[in-house]
Amino acid sequence: MKNCDVSKASEEAQRQSETPFSQLGTSRTFLFGGKSFGVGKLGVRRAAGARSVSVRAALAEPDRPLWFPGSTPPPWLDGSLPGDFGFDPLGLGSDPESLRWNVQAEIVHSRWAMLGAAGIFIPEFLTKLGILNTPSWYTAGEQEYFTDTTTLFVVELVLIGWAEGRRWADILKPGSVNTDPIFPNNKLTGTDVGYPGGLWFDPLGWGSGSPAKIKELRTKEIKNGRLAMLAVIGAWFQHVYTGTGPIDNLFAHLADPGHATIFATFFSRSWAGRGVSGTRCGVTGARLGVPGVSMGERKAES
Repeated sequence: MKNCDVSKASEEAQRQSETPFSQLGTSRTFLFGGKSFGVGKLGVRRAAGARSVSVRAALAEPDRPLWFPGSTPPPWLDGSLPGDFGFDPLGLGSDPESLRWNVQAEIVHSRWAMLGAAGIFIPEFLTKLGILNTPSWYTAGEQEYFTDTTTLFVVELVLIGWAEGRRWADILKPGSVNTDPIFPNNKLTGTDVGYPGGLWFDPLGWGSGSPAKIKELRTKEIKNGRLAMLAVIGAWFQHVYTGTGPIDNLFAHLADPGHATIFATFFSRSWAGRGVSGTRCGVTGARLGVPGVSMGERKAES
């Protein structure tokens, strides 16, 4: 009798470990404004042999790290997803379908941001060292290329649209695009949506390790992707405020760390807007690493 109970308990634990997300039928108040979010059961149809929609890389850890120590994570973030630190103050993932979509959206935005950050920082750094001679990323679209910008846009629209269409089809029906349309013998080997695997997307076979190792790698990818998204936004703001790229701003700060800072940049723009001379404040464009004359000279010329 005891053996039977143990067997049933084992089967129940295994069934729960394969659940994509926590199957909750309650609503709970979380963090802001006392708003209640209803959480229904997640029902995802999956064909036999198709890739799973969920991430079953590892079980949720009861003592997992949270974005704020001591906080209570929402019930729909149970720690089973890579990079899940219980942060969802607006309840954007309270609906299972929304959570499923947001997971895929974050993955693809993280990967694009990492490519974008590399395209911003590396060429500018190599240009600064004299190895390359590339334009600033901010003005790269103004350069002359092998064809006109309209043709480039149309080609990009077709190619990216085709790739995104296949990704969308895989989200709707996991496993439907596992076969390469050009090389039929090349098939995707990944088990989860967003992680296709295979020769093209996992040539080193990192996605075939243990569940704990796979979740660790996916968590690192998400964390680096989130950092890259912030870095791209930061590079954009830097160019808007200083007129130069992040590497030039870094070198200017290293040359004069007491004056070429983010605080000096905001301070000079704030007082310049009020008609106060930058030289009276002891801040000049040269000290900020911004080419040109001092703020006082700019005011005198105007």
